[in-house]
Amino acid sequence: MADVATRRRGRSGGGAARRAERSAVSVETAKYIERNIPNFEILNDEALEIIEANAETVLEEIGVNFVNNPGALELWREAGATVEGERVHIPRGLARKLCATAPSSITQVARNRDRDVVIGGKSLVLAPVYGPPFVRDLEGGRRYATMEDFRKFVKLGYMSKWLHHSGGTVCEPTDIAVNKRHLDMLQAHMTLSDKPFMGSVTEPSRAQDSVEMCEILFGKDFVQENTVMTSLININSPLTFDDVMMGSLEVYAKNNQACIISPFIVGGAMAPVSVAGTLTQVLAEVLAGIAYSQLIRPGAPVIFGAFVTSIDMNSGAPTFGTPEASQILYGAGQLARRMGLPFRSGGGLCGSKLPDAQAAYETANTLNAALMGGVNFMLHSCGWLEGGLVSSFEKFVLDADQLGILHHLAKGVSVDENAQAMDAIREVGPGGHYLGCGHTQANFKTAFWRSGVLDYKPFETWADEGSRDSQSLAAAKVKKMLADYQAPALDVAITEALDDYVARKKASMPDSFL
Repeated sequence: MADVATRRRGRSGGGAARRAERSAVSVETAKYIERNIPNFEILNDEALEIIEANAETVLEEIGVNFVNNPGALELWREAGATVEGERVHIPRGLARKLCATAPSSITQVARNRDRDVVIGGKSLVLAPVYGPPFVRDLEGGRRYATMEDFRKFVKLGYMSKWLHHSGGTVCEPTDIAVNKRHLDMLQAHMTLSDKPFMGSVTEPSRAQDSVEMCEILFGKDFVQENTVMTSLININSPLTFDDVMMGSLEVYAKNNQACIISPFIVGGAMAPVSVAGTLTQVLAEVLAGIAYSQLIRPGAPVIFGAFVTSIDMNSGAPTFGTPEASQILYGAGQLARRMGLPFRSGGGLCGSKLPDAQAAYETANTLNAALMGGVNFMLHSCGWLEGGLVSSFEKFVLDADQLGILHHLAKGVSVDENAQAMDAIREVGPGGHYLGCGHTQANFKTAFWRSGVLDYKPFETWADEGSRDSQSLAAAKVKKMLADYQAPALDVAITEALDDYVARKKASMPDSFL
């Protein structure tokens, strides 16, 4: 009987093993992307030098505002800038000189050290959508986000193979007080995932809470010696640095935690309509922001950010996936590399209200531009909908699936002996086919990237299964991923310490929804 069972397994084991492999729960995370392809450089040296010179002129002659921040004004004055009221005029060359102490590459540590990421050089780190107050799914439609929605997104991010980073405010949970929700969000990232994450920036005290929670998770000395958070510091374009964002930057810089210094620009409204003019303003703002971080702490880890889109001149609404936005992304990437700094831009950006064809076209345009443009940290890489107002569950998994294409494109084209496939060409010869040849049998599992969501079945099978469109397929994938989710192990003492910290902080202040 044993011999019969063995023979049966021998006949059917291959198919059964493959089916088991496909159905097994996987929390595999691909390593961050290391490009083996060239960056696309849209500007020549003359154009770059013009933009750099113009940015220096902006800083010196026009200046930048540091609002409600006398400490920042004093630091600038001591550094050699001219301060008039809240306006800081930075002498030509000073900001660039200060920026020189910023590191060219950042290693962000994850609690699972196998999931550490390097931000800079030829790397590309993918992080999910950030900031929307609304969520959308096929069953519930568009609605205000809750903390339960937030936890679901963190779980989906943890389960997504091609996503390297858990992100930050993947949606804004409106059912928890504004002054307390950052505690719940951070705790979710720390306990429901073991990927790297982002800290809070909505108020300097919340940035400090983020540091203290990381000290519980990683250890106080470890946090001071290692970068365990990346956080988003937006500039109020044009040329204005507010006390809330700068206060958060100050906290993170003092504690050796990375910040993305990022203008938030809608071209034609917050910057000139021209590509060169917008790049000039972007560079001036980034120079001032990064220079200020180095005044706080020389060597503080920072990332050159550029979030730029255009505007529909008929409706006033922002537009995404446009050629001008890609041109600005390419140019900003060149400017960042000339400064020797990591670069943040891109994402799965779209203006569509649904995860439909418009969303797919616009998202693909930006994802591909980010890959080709040398982006090192891509925020909003999955889940973004409706101009950033909505985090979509279905679009999250559709986008996260497509991120696998970026991984494969970034590898470049192999020309080793196996890739040359000369044995296969000899074996098949004229008029044959390659399906059964040895080379195909040896390589078929890894030869082609394959979607884990989209449908490639024959029409008849597709029709029999309900004629599902991509949104329906994604909704089913969301349910399966959440059903399969298993939390990564975390020391009980750390879990309890985080619970205690969050409870004490919440009890120390009344709820505020402002």
